Amino acid sequence: MAKRKEDPPPAGCPAWQGTFADLMNLLLCFFVLLFSMSNMDAEKFEALAASFSNTFSIFSGGGSSFEDGMLISNGMSQLNQLDEYITNTGAASDDASTENTLEEGTDEQKLAQQMETEGLEESERLAEMIEESLNESGKQNSVDVSFTSQYVSLTLRGSILFDSGKAEIKQEALPTVAQVAVVLERYGDYGIEIEGHTDNVPFNGGKYENNDVLSSYRALAMFNYLMDNTNIDPATVKHSGRGEYAPIADNSTPEGRSKNRRIEIKIYNSLNSIVR
Repeated sequence: MAKRKEDPPPAGCPAWQGTFADLMNLLLCFFVLLFSMSNMDAEKFEALAASFSNTFSIFSGGGSSFEDGMLISNGMSQLNQLDEYITNTGAASDDASTENTLEEGTDEQKLAQQMETEGLEESERLAEMIEESLNESGKQNSVDVSFTSQYVSLTLRGSILFDSGKAEIKQEALPTVAQVAVVLERYGDYGIEIEGHTDNVPFNGGKYENNDVLSSYRALAMFNYLMDNTNIDPATVKHSGRGEYAPIADNSTPEGRSKNRRIEIKIYNSLNSIVR
């Protein structure tokens, strides 16, 4: 059997030379590109950078190049500053974000402080009018008046209003309660809240099972008096029993326990109305 003749090698350059020629062409194109960019007008490049910033949200930290000059005019020396540029860009963005957050927080604090100040001024005016009404009736010594930025508080001693362990208003306390009712009817347009409070002495039997129940019935007794003797809208009045859990004095002394047995009536100002 005759041997098959091998095909002769193709005419032209060896394969490695073709690869090498392609590499040289690519390098030539690369350096031509570098040369063309090195001669770019700074104003044109800034316009290009601005276009990229608007379109792709890049360069948000500021400059259009790594330094004050053109992007690659100094060759690879500027590329060495890439990390620093990126870091500074991110830092500038973070600083701007932090500054905006601080400004927003400051604005909210200023608004809250302004509302607090206006509320205190409104409550102070209301407290002065209430004290004047109580002075005219001679009941100023039976009612303690205080105020916050939200309301004016009237505090009546429980020993004046109720017998021990009972929730019925005493007859001798009715003139004081009547004058308080006049004040509430005159200034309670923005909401009234009645709270019953007791000391921490436990019950040893009786009509009410514990201090929570007793404080609730005492607040209810004041509410019922207002509904029976004034034209106050019941929808504007809240009443609740707080029991022994909000003392204003030391329960370990008789004087402290006497202060803790009380009725507190909060008259809300126009800036903090609870009326719906």
